[in-house]
Amino acid sequence: MDAASTVRAYYDALREGDPLYPYFASEATTVKFGIGERLTGYEAVRAGLAEQTETTDDWTVESRRLVVSAADDHAWFSDDVFMAWTDTERDYRHEYDTRWSGALQRRGDDADLGTPWRFVGMHVSTEGATSG
Repeated sequence: MDAASTVRAYYDALREGDPLYPYFASEATTVKFGIGERLTGYEAVRAGLAEQTETTDDWTVESRRLVVSAADDHAWFSDDVFMAWTDTERDYRHEYDTRWSGALQRRGDDADLGTPWRFVGMHVSTEGATSG
């Protein structure tokens, strides 16, 4: 699986409620910025994504402009993504037009995902204020 297919597989896992943290490099320098959060280090990313999976449901993830480039064992991507999900603790539906960017590194497939690519950095943001 190439880097672009890995990004798409991550979107599929998000939609399906599957674990997301295996897609990230298990390094202290791994970072994930989400809407209203910063997770630094693999353990923080793992814990944050596990909590997200437990407390959200009914995900919509619509990729609108995925661009991926790669050179040797590194890749980078950007995308415009419509996202929606339900916060199951507050029974609140979120909907955002988001911007994604990030970097991946090719490593061994230690999580048996069918891809050697792991995110080493990811940034998800939305224009303007968020509510909920």
